[in-house]
Amino acid sequence: MDDAARTEPVPAVGPDSAPAGSSTEDTAPTEPVPPAADERARALLIPVADPNQRVTTTPDVAPVLPGRPAAARPRAQGPGTEPDEEGGTPCPWCGTGNRPGRHFCRRCAMTLAGGPGGPAARRLPWWRRMLDFRNRPAPWAGDRPRLRRSLGRIVTLAVWGLVAALVVTGTFYADNAYQAARDHFAKRAPVAPDSVKASRSFRGHNPELAFDKTNNTWWGPGVSQGGDGEWIEARFQRPTRLLDILITPGISTRAADLSKSALPHRVEALITTADGRTTTRNLTLDQGAGSQRRPFRVGEVSAVRFILRSAHGAAADKQVSIAEIEFFGRSSGS
Repeated sequence: MDDAARTEPVPAVGPDSAPAGSSTEDTAPTEPVPPAADERARALLIPVADPNQRVTTTPDVAPVLPGRPAAARPRAQGPGTEPDEEGGTPCPWCGTGNRPGRHFCRRCAMTLAGGPGGPAARRLPWWRRMLDFRNRPAPWAGDRPRLRRSLGRIVTLAVWGLVAALVVTGTFYADNAYQAARDHFAKRAPVAPDSVKASRSFRGHNPELAFDKTNNTWWGPGVSQGGDGEWIEARFQRPTRLLDILITPGISTRAADLSKSALPHRVEALITTADGRTTTRNLTLDQGAGSQRRPFRVGEVSAVRFILRSAHGAAADKQVSIAEIEFFGRSSGS
């Protein structure tokens, strides 16, 4: 027999466990069970773990930190539905109706000019693009604007530089520009000096003969060769604006008389204005017969002195001669 059969527990016999119909006197005395056998039988019936043995088991769920309450993520909600406006144009982006005359959608705020994949916006002229700084389309989010390094960029900068130069020049020389415009379109009228004088004059050929409005009389300094430094001067009692000057070299306007005297070549005009300032103009005359016109355009002139610097055909037996000097200013009918 095995140990389980041999160690089958025997029910305890006591005064309370006696079967019915039997008495304690008839029961045979029992022997006490040894403690070791009792513990062994109990271990067979109820398995008891060794208290000194450490149980190493892996938990089914890994340990985690205490949970923290997380806020609920906000949900994007679209705009509320609004009734379409009567007679409105549908937005090419979201389809919402907008009343006529609007430029941007009342729902998505996108432009109503064109939608995705629609026709491109009309390109403005170059002068509108230069002057329009604010009404320019902004790039889309995430798009980098292209760098403008083309010829158009250079032309734009050049035009703006020219405009800035014109503004600065016009600020400082506005009056001169206005007077120059008037002088250009004004009619010319002869202006006669009030008095004349000269450094020296040949006998019978006084300086007044150079301003007498006739071409067969002349003035000469009476000095041979080029007459460098000799001068003739015209004065005005009332300051006058002179536009042009007309000089007739020689003793007359005839070509046959050109060789009879030296002809002025370089003449220095010393101009005195009403405020006492002096300026210099250099006049270069041709070697030919007849009058020669030169632009003058000086305002508020009180005196003009013509100083001889060189001459054509200068010789020891010739002197420089000037047949006529005429001044022209603005006509009163201009």
